[in-house]
Amino acid sequence: MRPVAAGRTITRNTPDTSSMALIVQKYGGTSVGSVDRIENVAKKVIGYRGQGHDVVVVVSAMSGETDRLIGLAKAIDPRPNPRELDVLISTGEQVTIALLCMALEKHGQPARSYTGAQVRILTDSAFTKARILAIDGENIRSDLAQGRVVVVAGFQGVDEDNNITTLGRGGSDTTGVALAAALKADECQIFTDVDGVYTTDPRIEPRARRLDRITFEEMLEMASLGSKVLQIRSVEFAGKYNVPLRVLSTFQEGNGTLITLEDENMEAALISGIAFSKDEAQITVTGVPDRPGIAFGILGAVSDANIEVDMIVQNIGRDGTTDFTFTVHRNDFERALEIVQGKAVELGAREVNGDRKIVKVSLVGVGMRSHAGIASRMFQALAREGINIRMISTSEIKISVVIDEKYLELGVRTLHEAFQLDQAPAA
Repeated sequence: MRPVAAGRTITRNTPDTSSMALIVQKYGGTSVGSVDRIENVAKKVIGYRGQGHDVVVVVSAMSGETDRLIGLAKAIDPRPNPRELDVLISTGEQVTIALLCMALEKHGQPARSYTGAQVRILTDSAFTKARILAIDGENIRSDLAQGRVVVVAGFQGVDEDNNITTLGRGGSDTTGVALAAALKADECQIFTDVDGVYTTDPRIEPRARRLDRITFEEMLEMASLGSKVLQIRSVEFAGKYNVPLRVLSTFQEGNGTLITLEDENMEAALISGIAFSKDEAQITVTGVPDRPGIAFGILGAVSDANIEVDMIVQNIGRDGTTDFTFTVHRNDFERALEIVQGKAVELGAREVNGDRKIVKVSLVGVGMRSHAGIASRMFQALAREGINIRMISTSEIKISVVIDEKYLELGVRTLHEAFQLDQAPAA
């Protein structure tokens, strides 16, 4: 069994149509959402085989199937046993792998399907949110050598006690990348209903531009900041093991977006994209006694409730008190507010306020490392439109601001124009 941590050096970043390459392709639920779409995927895979490539395909359950299975479980028990839930919801992918292999065989392409357990994708025992530990690629390599396409069920594996496990929402992306790493594939291709990664959401800014390439680091930031194109864990995996990752559309032709290591050409792009999150809420505690340990007194109780805190601002103390503001996921707002209100009485704070009508907007780009003045340019552009900034957070390659929810679309469009993201950077 090969650990997924097997390191390697990639010498090419795109499928080489002049010589045989090993490509791992992942197709999501929308891509395999009907028999006709499964037939379409089979034809795409056969096209890659016709170019001389070995192909391993990872598929999700048909769109809506996992939700249907979870609904069945919860109709019996609102809090089903996690082990049995994994046994149930892993069957969705088993349907897809069988149907896709049937479609491939019908068109004359030998194929073989494998569940995660049959491959032996070894995971830990954290049911419904397991992590991959190792992959046995021996059977897959044998099938590829015999000219077969191998179709693997995404989202699932097996623990050391042979219990079926699942990887959590979006886990098929992680399966694809982990297989590509273990098999030393030349590229992992994620086929979805969009044709690549854009400078921002085209539904907000129609002039958003598809990126030809982006770094792992930038993609990880954009995914964590609200971009829904790729699952965060899959990007982490790809970056850690240097697996070239490409986002493509199942439904239209094109080169998509390559996600890879940073190179010299990428320095020309000052900002690569704008991410945003609507799932934000803000809590402010005013008049808190300004003494050591006060931040822990507030946030420790929130953390103990398994609520993740994002941005934090503490004002300079005056008159022996300070104000403390932080953000949480909107789904956790009510619970976090209740906890903080209880702690405020205990700590002697003056008041607790909450606001769920906020959003986070972020600029992301490796070019920030070598260019000054990005923040001031961002703040100036927002100020010209009368958009007030509530909170600011920065890292080496991103700047995030919290603004009122009503300004989301205006803010994104304003920043997109200010940084000329509709134009490709000069070479």
